[in-house]
Amino acid sequence: MNCPDPKGSIVTDGFGPVVPPDAGVRVAAEQRQAQLTKPGGALGRLEILGNWVSACQGVCPPKQFERARVVVFAGDHGIARHGVSAYPSEVTAQMVANFLGGGAAVNTLAGVAGATVRVVDISVDADTDPQIAKHKVRRSSGAIDREDALSEDEIHAALAAGKAIADEEIDAGADLLIAGDMGIGNTTPATVLIATLTDTEPIAAVGRGTGVDDAGWIRKVAAIRDAMRRARPVAKDPAELLRVAAGADFAALAGFLAQAATRRTPVILDGVVVTAAALVAEDLAAGASAWWLAGHRSTEPAHALALRHLRLEPLLDLDMRLGEGSGALTALPVLRAAVATLAEMATFAEAGVSTADSAAEPEAEAEAEAEAEAETSIAAEATAQPDLRK
Repeated sequence: MNCPDPKGSIVTDGFGPVVPPDAGVRVAAEQRQAQLTKPGGALGRLEILGNWVSACQGVCPPKQFERARVVVFAGDHGIARHGVSAYPSEVTAQMVANFLGGGAAVNTLAGVAGATVRVVDISVDADTDPQIAKHKVRRSSGAIDREDALSEDEIHAALAAGKAIADEEIDAGADLLIAGDMGIGNTTPATVLIATLTDTEPIAAVGRGTGVDDAGWIRKVAAIRDAMRRARPVAKDPAELLRVAAGADFAALAGFLAQAATRRTPVILDGVVVTAAALVAEDLAAGASAWWLAGHRSTEPAHALALRHLRLEPLLDLDMRLGEGSGALTALPVLRAAVATLAEMATFAEAGVSTADSAAEPEAEAEAEAEAEAETSIAAEATAQPDLRK
């Protein structure tokens, strides 16, 4: 049960208090923006982003990110065996190996954005490298249209895994986190979570995922409808919702996002899978969303629904739908630009550049002088007039 904290934060089950970004520092950042060598508001949303980073870091001007870290949560789903994806489940393990080899989109984009990549096997339906499997909960989650995704013990293990991974990264120096995903069939449980929590009919929320044909889309709608029927009775219990209708990777993602907020570390969210987990994380740790930025809007209809529910406006809209953290990484250079402009631009005083106020000063002085001269002239005329009362 959530209850107010004496200091104004919110105490949350399993995740401790979530303290919002520093409002006072945000005000200081806004004031600094007004002093930089540009018209007020001329950098648009970059200014708002820079102020947000300052508030998250608790310092103005903000510091450029030194250890931006992507964590890709990998897991398989039993529902993928029932024709809801264009790819076979074996691709999950193959792509995990590709991540480790540096050959995936997430690796390439991370190099451009100045981030590093970690992949964790939470529930891949195969044996993977032991270095990435230490938090593994099980092999594949259950087929959610007909069975629970996880057992009671497994949901606790998955949430704990996500929390531990966030702690590991933050303790190692991560100052910005990006959550990514890999798992064939994972847009199906993502859509179940989002449609359930936003009270949306399946047909309005279901996208093409990896690119299924019409027959596959129909199977996917039916699977999501059946899974939502099982999910609705537990919709108000975030852990139980993850256990029944999501999977180990989603639970670990939710734990990761909630713990990052508890640890006051900003996160860039990726696409529909990560944002579905974020919806549940906000219920696990009320106020966590203040620490998140939406990197992009994917082509999945459910993603727009989730962003609207979280009141997050994405940075980019490039028709991306890959996952892996790719959309968030594409947005990272924009966030870096926001930090750089707030931290490195000169102020008007430093650069010796006149402000709009200083440009108006001569005109105001001229107007004042003209008014004074007019008053003097009127007084002189009044003195020169004869007194007709004599």
